[in-house]
Amino acid sequence: RQGRYPQPPELPTVPGSEVAGEADGRRVMALPRGGGYAEAIAVDESLVVPLPEGASFEEGAGFLLTYLTAWIPLTRQVRVGAGSVVLVHAGSGGVGSAAIQVAKHLGARVVATASSEEKRSVAREQGADEVFGYDEFAEKVRADVVLDPVGGEVFAQSFGVLKPLGTVVAIGFAGGWWEPLDPAPLVGRNLGLQGFYLGRLMRHNSEIVREAIGELLQLWSSGAVTPLVGATFPLERAGDAHELIESRKHVGKVVLVP
Repeated sequence: RQGRYPQPPELPTVPGSEVAGEADGRRVMALPRGGGYAEAIAVDESLVVPLPEGASFEEGAGFLLTYLTAWIPLTRQVRVGAGSVVLVHAGSGGVGSAAIQVAKHLGARVVATASSEEKRSVAREQGADEVFGYDEFAEKVRADVVLDPVGGEVFAQSFGVLKPLGTVVAIGFAGGWWEPLDPAPLVGRNLGLQGFYLGRLMRHNSEIVREAIGELLQLWSSGAVTPLVGATFPLERAGDAHELIESRKHVGKVVLVP
């Protein structure tokens, strides 16, 4: 909405990249090509995913994008398993809470960051073993993998906490645009940088996304992961939902209900 997205859609556009509801009598969720801020939308059959039994529409509307953004990097771009230490920035947010759950499922020790004690408590509830403020983690954490939706100074500091052969996965810039990066220290310290953007991956390698969705549905159905819905707003109050997110006071996913 602010016009800062790296690959913005053509205008005019309707926002909303994930939805849940009923289609032909089925309870489903989807990643629509058109905007999701609507009472009814058309979705390609290939993009429709069954909602697990007992899951709410609100949970379904907050599942696919966040869990794919955590699951695909942690299973395809880096090595995570027993003994790994994974640092998740913004651990109380939508992607952050999903990443904590996913990394724990993969056997990692999970450390998270969050900006307030309330948010740090939420990160612990999602399974984080330790949680720090952004002014603390650089001195107290040593990690094999850093998952970063924050960007800015936090992104730059994250390389300092990596163990040899460690990797930062950049997935967002909620805290500011990424700082320029000199590859020389990465080479000298045996470090790596990965980037992940689900939208482009869906366009150019949708088979990987479909495969990952199947894996995640099994995890959700088994109870290994559970979406965190922090707030809901009626569709006509979408502006209030945006203001909550921009104030950085939300936790989990913020969902609109038509």
